[in-house]
Formats: sequence, C-alpha cells, structure tokens
Amino acid sequence: MTERPLLPRRRKSRQIMVGSVPVGGDAPVSVQSMTTTKTADVEATLSQIYALAGSGADIVRVTCNDEDAATALGEIVPRSPVPVIADIHFQYKLALAALEAGVHGLRLNPGNIRDAEHIRMVAKEALDRSVPIRVGVNAGSLDKEIYERHGGATPEALVESALLEVGLLEEVGVQDIKISVKASNVPLMIAAYRLLAAETEYPLHLGVTEAGPPPSGTIKCVAGIASLLAEGIGDTIRFSLTADPVEEAKSGRTLLEVMGLKEKKGLDLVACPSCGRAEVDVIRLAKLTEEAFEELGIPLQVAVMGCVVNGPGEAREADIGLASGRSGAHLFIKGQVVRVLKIGEDLADPYESVVAELVAEARRLIDEGAEARIAASRADSIAVESQHMD
Repeated sequence: MTERPLLPRRRKSRQIMVGSVPVGGDAPVSVQSMTTTKTADVEATLSQIYALAGSGADIVRVTCNDEDAATALGEIVPRSPVPVIADIHFQYKLALAALEAGVHGLRLNPGNIRDAEHIRMVAKEALDRSVPIRVGVNAGSLDKEIYERHGGATPEALVESALLEVGLLEEVGVQDIKISVKASNVPLMIAAYRLLAAETEYPLHLGVTEAGPPPSGTIKCVAGIASLLAEGIGDTIRFSLTADPVEEAKSGRTLLEVMGLKEKKGLDLVACPSCGRAEVDVIRLAKLTEEAFEELGIPLQVAVMGCVVNGPGEAREADIGLASGRSGAHLFIKGQVVRVLKIGEDLADPYESVVAELVAEARRLIDEGAEARIAASRADSIAVESQHMD
C-alpha cells in the first residue's frame, strides 16, 4: 500500500541559493537565527555563529548597523560554518559594504529604506554578485503612507509593502528573492502569509516577530509557524525569542523534526504526562532519561510510560522503551519485551538503575547497527575486489 503524506504538499516556490543552502522548491525547510553580539567583535560573533550552527541553524543573520560591523563581516564570512546574511536598516551604503565583504544574502526592510533609487542600486550590486535578497516586512515598521492608507498594519498592508519592494528589485533583474511579512500578532501574521503565498512564487521566510521570552514566546512562534507549515506554506523559519539565540535554533530545529520536515538527529523522547493511574514517578523517570540520552547524543526514539493503558503500545512502537507497572518497568526493544526491570527502592534515587539499564541497551542497539553497517561495507568491498580479480 502506498504511504500517503501526512502534511499537504508544500507550496510551489522558486528555489534560490543562500550560500550553499538551497531555499524553496523541493529543498528542506531551513532554520535561521540571528546573532546578538556586536558584529564588530569578530571573535564573539563567530563563537555565537558556531554555537547556532551546532544547535540546528542552517543560516545565520548578523546585524550590519555601522561601518565597523561592515568591516568585521569581511573577517566573519570566510570563517563562518554556515551562510551569513547581513541585516540592513536605514542606510543603503551599509548594504553595499556588506556585499563587498562577501555576505551570502541581504535582508532589507522596505519600511526604512524608502528611496527607490537606493534600493535599485543595492539590487544591481546584489545581482552582479549573485547574492539573494530577503524583503523583510515587519508590522512594527511599515511605511507611514501604506500604514495610514490601510488604517493600520493589516495583512493587505504588509503584503503590499513587500510586493512594492519586490517590484523595485525585479526592475533591475533580481530574481533571487525571499520574502517575509512578520507580525507579533499571531493571527495577523498567519493571514498575511496566506495572502502573500497566493500572490507570489518567491520562497517565504516565516516568523512571529518580537515573540518575547520563553515559554510564551515559544508558544507564539509555534502557533504561527506550525499553522502555516501544516498548510504547506514556508521555506525558512525563525523563532524570534527574547533569549539566547541558541534557544531559537534548537526550537526551530525541534519544530521541523516533530512535524516530519527534518530528519531527527538526537533523542526523540515519548513520555506520558502522568496521571493518577501512574505506578511510578514518570516525571522524574522521564527527566533522568532525557538528561542521560541528551548527554550521549544517541539518535533513538525512547518511550517512558507510567501505566498499562497506553504504555505497552507506545513502548512497543519506539526503538526502546519502558512501560511501568506494579511489577516493575517492562523493557521493550524493537517491539518486544525482553525483561522486567526492578525499581531500586534501596537507592538514593530509585530510578537510577532503570535509566542505567536503558542507556546500556541503547548503546547495544547503536553498536549493533554500526557493526551491521561495517559488515555490509566489508561485504561490498569484497564483492568489488572479486569483480576486479575476475
């Protein structure tokens, strides 16, 4: 039987390249974040870029707000592990300087670079260097005339602002364009992107701007971004959190993983929320399991369940799992119960021994998988050698 996709087909968009990262078309949805360092501090900025890349960011945006920042980009870009986008506001000359520094993309805000000739000048330089431009509209910095004509920051106002800027870029031949129409109001953001998606085939960068600190900011971002991704809209995403930007990258990556839009790299923990039926302290057990597996970086789905209602089923579907009951924790490996683990009541933490057993079995699973791959590789090598000998 042919497996049906669980999400609707992605909106058809034109593909562009941001450095080495494809955006749009059939490319995977990418994660973006932005540094919070002073760009002129080269080492601090690079350190944060590396941290973001290690946490799941595919592309990183860096502010270019003065001449020192533009100069520093010349040192940052060649040493960055991921493509670097220069964030430009007000001064078109800084966009030109960033292009000279070798950035992989520009973000222009049509709300504060209003001179059409200046925009065309930047567009021509970007075109000559094959550098894509993101037209980044924000509800909080709309052009005054557009704002007043629409009676506020409406979805129509955001989209009009974006498409007017796109028209200026197209006049000089720029086609490598990405668009965002962000707002801090989630329903407004969703409505604006839906409208924009119907008006253009350019790739779209999704975000709820100024979402605030976690956990409320994270919830806002998920509400807006996931709603659109579930409709097939969106090619890149950013969680705009009032927090360490590493949290943005981690949250964005996790969202794409749980929606099946990115391959899972680390632990996928399935755990029940606990209730009066639980025979163990499943919250404590899940926390210890998460800490142990995150430290190991083992890419498995692990189930930690507290009762016999959903426990056996969830544990059976995971790579490895526990379904706990009065008799102890039933250990499942690849769908089969292999033994029952006793909760160590005599220990300072009664769940330490259970988690240790779980980790040991997970290691064996990983090692067996590695051994199987090595054996297959050796078999292939022998077969190739035999063909050469023949």
